[in-house]
Amino acid sequence: MKAVRLVWRITRLNFRAQLEYRSEFLLMIAIGAIWQVSVIVFATVLLSRFSGMGGWDSSEVLLIPATRMLAHGLFVLVLGRMFGIVREIQEGRIDVYLTRPMPVHRQVQLSSFPTNAIGDLTVAAGLMAGALSRSHLDWTSVRISYLIAAIIGGMLLEAALFTALASASLRFPAAGYWATWLEELLGTFGSYPLNVLPRAVGGFLTYALPLAFVAYFPAAVLTGHGDGTGVPYWLAAASPLLGALAYLASRLLWRRGLAHYAGVNA
Repeated sequence: MKAVRLVWRITRLNFRAQLEYRSEFLLMIAIGAIWQVSVIVFATVLLSRFSGMGGWDSSEVLLIPATRMLAHGLFVLVLGRMFGIVREIQEGRIDVYLTRPMPVHRQVQLSSFPTNAIGDLTVAAGLMAGALSRSHLDWTSVRISYLIAAIIGGMLLEAALFTALASASLRFPAAGYWATWLEELLGTFGSYPLNVLPRAVGGFLTYALPLAFVAYFPAAVLTGHGDGTGVPYWLAAASPLLGALAYLASRLLWRRGLAHYAGVNA
């Protein structure tokens, strides 16, 4: 409980520090929202010009970017500083964290408040509200619970990918340059049913870079398309659990990387 109180206190202080510059605070929120404009355009075109995609109707497809964006917004809010830690590793600034009596991972997450996440989550919540209002599904407590679990699992899976990349950067600092590439892949392919892509691309985004488990597979399970994803139904349905397991594995990699970290120039 002492650690929780300390985290809450530091987060509150970071938030108040952001509020000291009101214009910049509002600008960062706007940037977070504008960053998602491509997804908004995609949703608008989908609903106005097409009846569906890849055997999914438009309301079902809309659930994919809505789930992905909510998962991404939560990642940015809660665990997103792992995206920026690669630069601190490259510049040697992570050495400062090693001298303090607090876990390095926790220090990284508490280093600043991600104001842009408010914009991300605002757009994501609006898109999810639109997806649910257009959905023809019966939103029982089981479906709602699975959707919540899928969003949390997607957040953890995205965090796992960036944590694993940060862990690699501890040994090979140049690996950090892959972070931008990874973010672009998540944003580019995360909003579509992967069955519209070539099979080789879909396989890569399932087994090599498990983007499909963030939103596509959970949305397929919720909408009744789980048997047409190209993987066993149980694997698609287990997406939230796999996200949690992947995050735990990435944290083990992070600890192992820190244990063998000898400095950026070593």
